[in-house]
Amino acid sequence: MLEEVRDHWYWRPGWRPDRSFYAWHVTFDGRPEIAALHASYGELLNDLPGFTPVPLEWLHLGLQGVGFTDRVPDADLADIVEATRRRFTQVASFPVTVGPAELDAESIQLPVRPTEPLQHLRDLTRAAITDVWGDDAVPELPELNPHITLAYCNHNTPTAPITTRLLAHTSHSTALSITTLTLLTLTRTHHLYHWKPDLALDLD
Repeated sequence: MLEEVRDHWYWRPGWRPDRSFYAWHVTFDGRPEIAALHASYGELLNDLPGFTPVPLEWLHLGLQGVGFTDRVPDADLADIVEATRRRFTQVASFPVTVGPAELDAESIQLPVRPTEPLQHLRDLTRAAITDVWGDDAVPELPELNPHITLAYCNHNTPTAPITTRLLAHTSHSTALSITTLTLLTLTRTHHLYHWKPDLALDLD
């Protein structure tokens, strides 16, 4: 059991306020199931000290990074997109369960299960990057833990009072289908991740 939740908002290597990053994410614009689930935890998150809630429009499930926008030539990005599109031709949409909320080392998040079909999507995006840049251009990543973050911790804080309040709150979850994967230009400003969508790949 964690004794302390860490501040999430340190700058990871290569990141700075004026720099953006290409990434494949699942996003949830226009998904009423996620909007209702987000609202069901709103009162808790808005009253939880030490956490920055994620607005509905910026909820996301991160899948695979491509690279910083100032390091990825437009032609390479187009080739990666085309390689990804080719590999996705036989990929069908699939159902998942989202929630209930749980405390992580730096956030409160909604786990997304099962992991296997999302891992398959990640494997395909990584293979497409390899098609263009080769094996050594795709960094090793930790094991996929699919989730949607509801709130990020903004300073180190003990877990006990957070866990108590989370357990006292009614648990909520939902089911939905993953139907689209989006390439986006991701930016971080202060305590917020936001993005511009570049294109979406629909799953059959």
